[in-house]
Amino acid sequence: MDRPVDLTVSEFALASPHEWKEAAPGRRKKSRRAIFLTWLRKIHLYVGLWGAVFGLLFGATGILLNHRAIMKIPVEKTVQKTVQLALPSATSFSTPAEMSVWLQQELQFKAVAPPIIKSQPPQKVIWGDIETMQPARWTIGLHRPGGAINAEYFVGNRFVKLDKLDATPIGTLTRLHMSTGVNAFWILLTDTIAGSLILLSITGLLLWTQLHTVRTAAVLTSVGALCAGIWFAWSI
Repeated sequence: MDRPVDLTVSEFALASPHEWKEAAPGRRKKSRRAIFLTWLRKIHLYVGLWGAVFGLLFGATGILLNHRAIMKIPVEKTVQKTVQLALPSATSFSTPAEMSVWLQQELQFKAVAPPIIKSQPPQKVIWGDIETMQPARWTIGLHRPGGAINAEYFVGNRFVKLDKLDATPIGTLTRLHMSTGVNAFWILLTDTIAGSLILLSITGLLLWTQLHTVRTAAVLTSVGALCAGIWFAWSI
């Protein structure tokens, strides 16, 4: 094994970079704990940067949702209109899906989320003292962030009842917050925001502990007690 090179001041000034490295004192290597904490800080930083903008959006709409009734915030979220739409005389629908396609074309309403279709078979109903047969009932929900159309149709009728909801700007943000009328891309995007919040919580706790035994034990005990309390409250 070669010994470190001992150089005087004048020799050090004229030495090559390779000889500088040999003559320099050995550097102290970082411990694994220090390297792990460095990477933890970087993860915490960039995950927080990703969730900052959407976190502000979800936080603002969350406050409106939490306090809209107690604080009586005068914000109109939707404007509802109800109409009866006549069906074409030469048109008959064998399934609710066919009517869903026709409604989107007729009303020029492009649903972002998949249509919500329900079919109720004919059944006997009692109205006062009269027993009658109710025909099959179809309900169709067409949704997008800016509004929705809910249709109700009894098979054999020549009219379909439509409830149209036009969302205000605040209503649109609220629907986005609840992932109403959105596609799979938005749902996956909001999942990344939720995942980033979980990751921020975990990395924040680890950074606070600095991986010291006492602090880590305190965090694990607190988290375990919180989970046990939630489980106990849920099981009651």
